Amino acid sequence: MFGIDFPELLVILIIALIVVGPSKLPDLARSLGRGLSEFKRATSELKETIDQDETVKEIKEEFHSAQQQVSLKKLTPEPPVSGSSAPAPETVPRQEEHQSTPAPDEEKG
Repeated sequence: MFGIDFPELLVILIIALIVVGPSKLPDLARSLGRGLSEFKRATSELKETIDQDETVKEIKEEFHSAQQQVSLKKLTPEPPVSGSSAPAPETVPRQEEHQSTPAPDEEKG
């Protein structure tokens, strides 16, 4: 862990016992443990946030590239498709032109 071996850790604990005292040492250890766990939690949340930011950035880049491809397709005219079975829009009769007119016999009646 930080290059501290067991004998060095034992010396640190003995010095802490002498300085803090036996009655306050458990409280100090508990506080250090809570602080360490809070630090780990904050670090993991930061890592998750960074991962989410990278994911959002990748999605934005994909969206922008797709948007550019679509805009390029709109700018380039498509060649007419030959052999199509659908009639051209100009040759399709409109519904309004084919409305039936009343026969002359019906007008007199």
